Amino acid sequence: MKVGVLALQGDFREHVKASQECGHSAVEVRRESELVDIDALILPGGESTTIIHLAQNFNLYQPIKDAIASGLPVYGSCAGMILLADRIVDGIAGQKTFGGLDITVRRNAFGRQVDSFESDLTFHGNQLHAVFIRAPWVEEVAPGVEVLARAADHPVAVRQGNLLATSFHPELTEDLAVHRFFFDEICKGR
Repeated sequence: MKVGVLALQGDFREHVKASQECGHSAVEVRRESELVDIDALILPGGESTTIIHLAQNFNLYQPIKDAIASGLPVYGSCAGMILLADRIVDGIAGQKTFGGLDITVRRNAFGRQVDSFESDLTFHGNQLHAVFIRAPWVEEVAPGVEVLARAADHPVAVRQGNLLATSFHPELTEDLAVHRFFFDEICKGR
């Protein structure tokens, strides 16, 4: 499978490496032409407003929004969760997202950078170690959105159709369980 990783800002290199370790080819996406022929897309952690701003400047905003609406499997970690959410709490005025995931997400819900932490949690029935950096959490999920993990009594991993989002950073650990779930469960048949 050919996996595109949005490479405008954030920890895209770690997602490229995780994709390759799962046995897939991975390409860094910075131009619309690099979205062509990918089987899946990963939106990395970073700063959500910066990523959207750069996507607009690089003429990627609408093509990514259209690809999501057309059913392209997409995984977003941390800022990527915010970018997939249909609604944001504590965003900047007029903050845009690519949307597609029928959730309300709260930016920086766990606190500022100094409040970042690591924790063990259960993801889709499996134990894993999670890294939370200025992480969001999900405030509301619509019917049809499956909660895959919780932390501090809030959803921190969700799935809806071809979309997966985590508020934590599995790409910063050696555990490939989240990436494998994305490739094996969400991208199956691609």
